[in-house]
Amino acid sequence: MFVTDHDFKDKKLNNLGERCLMKYQNSMVNKDGRLLIVVEVAGDINQSEWKRLFAASKRWMTSGSKIIITSRSDKITELGMTRAVTLKYLSDEAYWYFFKTLTFGSTDPMMHPRMVYLAMEIARTFKGPLISATNTARLLRDKFDIHFWRKLLVFMRGFTKWHVSTFGEHPSDALNQNRPVHLGRMLRTSEEIVVHHQYERSSQEEIPKIELRCVMYGSVKPPTGRFDALLCRSPIPPYYNYIYTCEVRDLKTSAKRKRS
Repeated sequence: MFVTDHDFKDKKLNNLGERCLMKYQNSMVNKDGRLLIVVEVAGDINQSEWKRLFAASKRWMTSGSKIIITSRSDKITELGMTRAVTLKYLSDEAYWYFFKTLTFGSTDPMMHPRMVYLAMEIARTFKGPLISATNTARLLRDKFDIHFWRKLLVFMRGFTKWHVSTFGEHPSDALNQNRPVHLGRMLRTSEEIVVHHQYERSSQEEIPKIELRCVMYGSVKPPTGRFDALLCRSPIPPYYNYIYTCEVRDLKTSAKRKRS
C-alpha cells in the first residue's frame, strides 16, 4: 500500500480494512488469519495519524498481525514499538553500475567511451532516487545519440545549479524526502515543472496518459493547473506505476510568487 495523510480519514481506513479482508479471503495460504500490512508513507505522518491507523487496525486485524511502516522521511522513527531500521543509499560505485547497466543494456559500453563519460556525468549531476535514475537511463537508451546526451547533460547541470541556488538544496534531496521539487523543461526554458507529490498505483489501476519525460524533455503541452504524469512503470512484480502530481509554471510567475 502507498498512503498519504489523506488516507488516514475514517472512511478510507474502513476501505483499507475491507481491502485487507478481501486479500485474506482470496488467499488459501494463511490459515490463522494473521496479516502483515506494509504501509509506505508518501509524506510525513504524525502521532495522531498513527494512532488513528493503529486504532482502526484493531477492528480488522487478528492477534499476531504486524504493521510495517516505511518512508523516506526519518520522522517515522518516532513511531512504532520496535527500533527503526535505516537503509543506506547506494554507494557512488553501486549507483553508477545500476545506471550504466540500465542505460547500455546489451550494448558494450567499452565501444562507446565518450557516451560512457556523458552517462557518468549525467548520473553524477542528478543522483536522485532509483526510480528517477531508471527513468533517465531509459531515456538515454531510447535516444542513443551522443548529441542528445550532451544536450541533456547541459540541461541537467543548468536546472540543478539553479535549484540549489534558489532553494538551497539539490533537487534529488527534495525528491528523496517527497518535498516539492522544481524541474526544468529542456525545450521551453521559460517554464518549470513543480512536482508537488509522488505516489504509486498498481498495474490494475488506471494511470495517466501523460509521461513526465515527454513534458520535461519533449514539447508536449500539459494541462493547465495540476495534473498527474507517469514517471515510469516497474518491470518487476507487482509492476507498480510511479506517478508525479505536477504543475507547469512560467518562471516569471514563479519568481513573483516567491517574492510575495
